Amino acid sequence: MPSVLPMRPQGKLEYGGRAAPLRTCVGCRVRTVKSELLRLVVVESEIVPDQRGRLQGRGAYVHPVLSCLELAERRRAFPRAFRHAGPLDAASVRSRLAGLDAE
Repeated sequence: MPSVLPMRPQGKLEYGGRAAPLRTCVGCRVRTVKSELLRLVVVESEIVPDQRGRLQGRGAYVHPVLSCLELAERRRAFPRAFRHAGPLDAASVRSRLAGLDAE
Protein backbone atom coordinates (compact mmCIF):
# COMPACT_ATOMS: atom_id res chain seq x y z
CA MET A 1 0.00 0.00 0.00
CA PRO A 2 1.55 3.36 -1.00
CA SER A 3 2.20 5.82 1.77
CA VAL A 4 0.49 9.19 1.62
CA LEU A 5 2.84 12.17 1.68
CA PRO A 6 1.70 15.33 3.46
CA MET A 7 0.61 18.15 1.16
CA ARG A 8 3.00 21.08 0.89
CA PRO A 9 1.55 24.56 0.52
CA GLN A 10 1.48 25.74 -3.08
CA GLY A 11 2.51 29.39 -3.30
CA LYS A 12 1.70 30.33 0.28
CA LEU A 13 3.25 29.62 3.63
CA GLU A 14 1.79 29.91 7.08
CA TYR A 15 3.67 32.89 8.47
CA GLY A 16 2.65 34.28 11.82
CA GLY A 17 -0.78 32.68 11.62
CA ARG A 18 -1.48 34.19 8.18
CA ALA A 19 -0.85 32.95 4.68
CA ALA A 20 2.00 34.82 2.99
CA PRO A 21 3.17 34.67 -0.65
CA LEU A 22 6.34 32.75 -1.45
CA ARG A 23 9.09 33.83 -3.83
CA THR A 24 12.30 32.13 -4.95
CA CYS A 25 15.71 33.75 -4.52
CA VAL A 26 17.40 33.78 -7.95
CA GLY A 27 20.78 33.34 -6.25
CA CYS A 28 20.43 30.39 -3.89
CA ARG A 29 17.09 29.13 -5.34
CA VAL A 30 15.49 28.83 -1.88
CA ARG A 31 11.76 29.56 -1.64
CA THR A 32 10.87 31.83 1.24
CA VAL A 33 8.34 34.44 2.31
CA LYS A 34 8.24 37.47 0.00
CA SER A 35 8.76 39.92 2.87
CA GLU A 36 12.20 38.43 3.64
CA LEU A 37 13.51 38.99 0.10
CA LEU A 38 14.65 42.07 -1.79
CA ARG A 39 12.85 42.79 -5.06
CA LEU A 40 15.01 43.93 -7.97
CA VAL A 41 13.91 45.50 -11.27
CA VAL A 42 15.71 46.70 -14.40
CA VAL A 43 15.72 50.41 -15.17
CA GLU A 44 17.66 51.37 -18.33
CA SER A 45 19.92 48.26 -18.24
CA GLU A 46 20.70 48.76 -14.56
CA ILE A 47 19.43 46.52 -11.78
CA VAL A 48 17.98 48.62 -8.98
CA PRO A 49 16.48 47.59 -5.62
CA ASP A 50 12.75 48.11 -5.20
CA GLN A 51 12.18 48.41 -1.45
CA ARG A 52 8.51 49.34 -1.71
CA GLY A 53 7.67 46.82 -4.43
CA ARG A 54 6.03 49.46 -6.60
CA LEU A 55 8.39 49.94 -9.56
CA GLN A 56 7.16 48.87 -12.96
CA GLY A 57 8.59 45.92 -14.79
CA ARG A 58 9.42 42.33 -14.19
CA GLY A 59 10.90 41.69 -10.77
CA ALA A 60 13.41 39.20 -9.43
CA TYR A 61 14.01 38.44 -5.77
CA VAL A 62 17.21 37.82 -3.80
CA HIS A 63 17.99 37.47 -0.12
CA PRO A 64 19.38 40.81 1.15
CA VAL A 65 22.91 39.42 1.51
CA LEU A 66 25.87 39.90 -0.79
CA SER A 67 26.49 36.16 -1.19
CA CYS A 68 23.11 35.57 -2.89
CA LEU A 69 23.71 38.49 -5.27
CA GLU A 70 27.15 37.12 -6.20
CA LEU A 71 25.72 33.65 -6.70
CA ALA A 72 22.99 35.02 -8.99
CA GLU A 73 25.59 36.89 -11.05
CA ARG A 74 27.83 33.81 -11.27
CA ARG A 75 24.89 31.67 -12.40
CA ARG A 76 23.84 34.35 -14.95
CA ALA A 77 20.38 34.30 -13.42
CA PHE A 78 19.47 37.97 -13.92
CA PRO A 79 19.14 38.03 -17.73
CA ARG A 80 16.89 34.97 -17.52
CA ALA A 81 14.82 36.27 -14.61
CA PHE A 82 14.31 39.67 -16.22
CA ARG A 83 14.02 38.27 -19.76
CA HIS A 84 16.50 40.92 -20.83
CA ALA A 85 19.15 40.51 -23.53
CA GLY A 86 22.48 42.19 -23.00
CA PRO A 87 24.60 43.10 -19.98
CA LEU A 88 23.02 44.30 -16.76
CA ASP A 89 24.79 46.48 -14.20
CA ALA A 90 24.24 45.46 -10.56
CA ALA A 91 26.56 48.05 -8.97
CA SER A 92 23.79 49.92 -7.11
CA VAL A 93 22.44 46.69 -5.60
CA ARG A 94 25.96 45.57 -4.67
CA SER A 95 26.72 48.87 -2.89
CA ARG A 96 23.40 48.73 -1.00
CA LEU A 97 23.98 45.15 0.16
CA ALA A 98 27.59 45.91 1.10
CA GLY A 99 26.27 48.75 3.27
CA LEU A 100 23.79 46.40 4.94
CA ASP A 101 26.51 43.84 5.64
CA ALA A 102 28.72 46.54 7.22
CA GLU A 103 26.01 47.53 9.73
